[in-house]
Amino acid sequence: MKATPTRKQLGKKLRELRKKSNLSQEELGFRAGIHRTYIGAIERGEQNISVDNIHKLAKALKVSVSELFK
Repeated sequence: MKATPTRKQLGKKLRELRKKSNLSQEELGFRAGIHRTYIGAIERGEQNISVDNIHKLAKALKVSVSELFK
């Protein structure tokens, strides 16, 4: 799937928060119950992520959902 500006922005923020938390894609995926390759695709803006997965990632990063969209 082609990356869009919105997905790229969300992916960039996800990567920033993941690195700030000193987590690998694999560890974040484990904590969120999402495969690590899917995490990479989200960070590259290639996936149109569901609301459920956004919630899982926010919970795993210990941030609010709104923080992912800042």
